[in-house]
Amino acid sequence: MNHILCGLAANPALPSELVDRLITVADDEIAAELAARPDLGRAQALALAARDEDTAVHLAYEGRLTSADIDPVARPQAALALLDTGAGLPEWARLFATDPVIERRAKLAACPDLPPDVTDTLAADSEIAVVAELALWTTPDMAARLARHPHAEVRRAVAANEATPPAVLEMLLTGDGLPPARRCLVCDRERTPAAHARPHPHPHPHPHPADDLPPGAFCTGSHESTVHDMWRQALSNPATPARAAAGFAGHSSALLRWSLAGRPDLPPEVWGRLADDPLPGIRGDLAENPAVDATHLRALATDVSPDVRRSLAHNPRVPLDLLTSLAGTAKIGATLLPRIAAATPAEVENLAKSPDPAVRMLLAARRDLPPGTRDALAADTDAKVLKSIAPHPGLSEARLRDMIDRHGVRVLAKVATNPDASPSLLEHVTRHDPPVPKAFREVARHRNATAPALLACLTDRQARPVAAAHPSLPVPVIVELLSDAEGRVAEAAAANPSLPPAMMLKLTP
Repeated sequence: MNHILCGLAANPALPSELVDRLITVADDEIAAELAARPDLGRAQALALAARDEDTAVHLAYEGRLTSADIDPVARPQAALALLDTGAGLPEWARLFATDPVIERRAKLAACPDLPPDVTDTLAADSEIAVVAELALWTTPDMAARLARHPHAEVRRAVAANEATPPAVLEMLLTGDGLPPARRCLVCDRERTPAAHARPHPHPHPHPHPADDLPPGAFCTGSHESTVHDMWRQALSNPATPARAAAGFAGHSSALLRWSLAGRPDLPPEVWGRLADDPLPGIRGDLAENPAVDATHLRALATDVSPDVRRSLAHNPRVPLDLLTSLAGTAKIGATLLPRIAAATPAEVENLAKSPDPAVRMLLAARRDLPPGTRDALAADTDAKVLKSIAPHPGLSEARLRDMIDRHGVRVLAKVATNPDASPSLLEHVTRHDPPVPKAFREVARHRNATAPALLACLTDRQARPVAAAHPSLPVPVIVELLSDAEGRVAEAAAANPSLPPAMMLKLTP
């Protein structure tokens, strides 16, 4: 990998004529950087697309190519990418529907708005992988048709398709109205598939795994693992009727019960059953479900698992009094919770006055606080509150410096993330003794960082490549870093927009 040329290819100040030069010598890494340039011209995009298929695919997805630019025979993957974005031609779809390469037919099957004759051809494909891919993305009518497919893998894909009609999804769960599936992927790998025409008579039949199947895949004649996965997909599908899904609340499979915990349409009695589930993960997903009523949320607030209580804190409809009671015990951290973000002005005022610093810390994670509330929190005596409020816009330099004076290394990195931190304050951060490595990294990416601050950041190994890309770094230092022993530092220097054009020209073959 040529780090210098990769950096130049990503440099936003690289002149267009040097982009042309790099296109002629680009390897895969350089081509990927060039393809991502927002200023790439049409002629340059065509030149890049001509060099290899992967780059053409990337450009097709970026909207840089049209159907007139692609020969589907010479660049099949790029043509499929255009079909996937809706910019391909119908005749291409007909061409790929009978392509001898299975992967291309499967890729086509996932494309939107295919002509009806193409979907009919794909639905009759001899490769189950192709039909299953179609079933996963197709229209309601075709999904209903494929739900009756004799292969269980196709039905599993239909169950995951959110366009599948609700009545069909219910049939996949109950089996009513559908003929039994005759095959599954495990059956397909048996020497004598006919042996699975009826359930295995042995009371403890041995599974029939295959190396290319998911762990635990087995079949004793009823396609058990595939049917189980089909149920799981249907239960996770929001189009599945709630009445059909609710019946699985007491199923022996934890995965099936888990699929229910996040559904917003289940009756309260199902929530009650899931709230008593022995698996904390199920209770945790239920606790984060915004459709669950306050009665069940209050019951989950006393859950023995801290993970469940933490999930409850992230529920956007958790009662505020319940959330404040969780603040000190659920180990939530300084993150902006949905219920805190939605707090009314009156609630914000009350939260700011809470005697619990964990509650004040949660409020301080907001970035739209009234100036009076913001400044009051910035004067808080608790370091964790200060760490949470330090990145808030609008804080004066005096308040930020006061945080550092009072709590030093505990707040230093967070102060450096404040978007209004002044150049002198950032220099002050880099001179702090003892130094804080994370603070160097934050200063190195700050828009207000000065040359002295950035030079200090170069002394930290992790901050060094970040600082090398900062446009305020002195030009002689940028040029010197082009020879740095660490490739990512040299690459960052080459990508620095302050690199002189004459040096860019010298570095370009």
